Amino acid sequence: MSYPKDLKYTKDHEWIKIEGDTALIGITDFAQKELGDIVYVDITTVGEEVAEGEVFGSVEAVKTVSDLFMPVAGEILEVNEAIDAEPELVNADPYGNGWMIKIKITDMASLEALMDSEAYEASLG
Repeated sequence: MSYPKDLKYTKDHEWIKIEGDTALIGITDFAQKELGDIVYVDITTVGEEVAEGEVFGSVEAVKTVSDLFMPVAGEILEVNEAIDAEPELVNADPYGNGWMIKIKITDMASLEALMDSEAYEASLG
């Protein structure tokens, strides 16, 4: 599995790509493989401010439903509309076209708790 070095990671298997005070968030390659074929992504928190560690949505796979956790505190600006029509993009391209939300980071200090790619990979065992 690959874990891009330009991203940060959480213990809950979300990734975050930081661009100034905004960021894209999705789930890792490990997470999408564990979930299996993703059939639906449910995110109804656009426009809301969500605290670090709180649920911002859920992802439904053939065999399970899993919550999505906010890696940092932020306001959800946008949901990736492409995954509404093609949720399988999360499986096919988790770090690219399969991103889930774009946020405005409201607590830059919370970035300190995130892992780099090496630490994330090590946490998987």
